[in-house]
Amino acid sequence: MTTRLLILGGTTEARALAARVAPIAGYDGVLSLAGRTEHPLPQPLPVRIGGFGGASGLAAYLQREAIAALVVATHPFAARIAANAAEAARMTGIPAVRLSRPPWQPVEGDDWRRYASLDSLIDGLAGPPRRLLVTIGRQDAARFAAAPQHAYVFRSIEPIDLPPALGHAVTIEERGPFTLEGEVALMRRHAIEALVTKNSGGEATRAKLDAARQLGLPVLMVDRPAAPALPEVASIDDVIAFLAHHAPPEKRGV
Repeated sequence: MTTRLLILGGTTEARALAARVAPIAGYDGVLSLAGRTEHPLPQPLPVRIGGFGGASGLAAYLQREAIAALVVATHPFAARIAANAAEAARMTGIPAVRLSRPPWQPVEGDDWRRYASLDSLIDGLAGPPRRLLVTIGRQDAARFAAAPQHAYVFRSIEPIDLPPALGHAVTIEERGPFTLEGEVALMRRHAIEALVTKNSGGEATRAKLDAARQLGLPVLMVDRPAAPALPEVASIDDVIAFLAHHAPPEKRGV
């Protein structure tokens, strides 16, 4: 017998956590991915791809698979799956914890314009055209058709399918981590006038904020959605400690 763990992933932190869990004797981990990335990186644990069917579907999976603990290591803006995970944990009584990278904080020299949602940010784009670098992922890129007057440069890991109103936008497919030098060069090459992004946190994509500061560009920043009702930790060590306390690895040969 082993202690079964489910990690809801899709982030760098989830992959690193899976690598920590994989060699621990007595743990049997599964990493769940939403499937939005067509070519995910290799993972150190068995991978399950796709949704669960809401909180009730996830709860049924946890019980069917005899999951002893749930770790939510999804993107900070994956609000629905995090909320579903919190509800599924409540329904089943299974211990659950959220691994969430700390949000970015503005420092001296930053010019952040903060928005409570992407909708409010897009509403704020009314006005004369500007050249905007948008790094919010491919899922929401089409929503910028509501402000088609701007010259957009969209960057994402995977190809973006844009509507006709954004047919002249530039799309870039790149995966972080990024460097300050590279981000400055990108913004200069495309004559960027403002950066549009979400407060995802983490080091892999922080360089774009440093580049905007260096170039004196405003950052249009979407704040994070409300956190789910789960205990939250910021490090993999804290997750391992949580698991050791709430779902210790099954000792073999005992």
